[in-house]
Amino acid sequence: MKTVTLALMAAALIVTGCGRDEDQLSFDGQFYRAKLKKDGERHQFRVTARPVSASVDGAREAARYEAIRFCVTEYGSSDIIWTTSPDAPADQLPVADDTLVLTGECPL
Repeated sequence: MKTVTLALMAAALIVTGCGRDEDQLSFDGQFYRAKLKKDGERHQFRVTARPVSASVDGAREAARYEAIRFCVTEYGSSDIIWTTSPDAPADQLPVADDTLVLTGECPL
């Protein structure tokens, strides 16, 4: 799982968009607004990505990227315990107002 996660992060860094802000990444050929907020305890989070209508797969990877970045920065590991997983089937992902909402925590 760690190898896959690290490969996804590496792939995300490689696909950095040229026509936009240098710090913004594209996922599945689209750009997403992804935000992470701490939720409850310091290691728990809620991450959102939009617009889902551009690509469900892209939105899920943008959200996953933000979560991994948070856990690596704060806890030094890309491990995540998902409460609401980006790996769920597309029709089971929580989407509201064209925004994907996922929750999880970084293991302590």
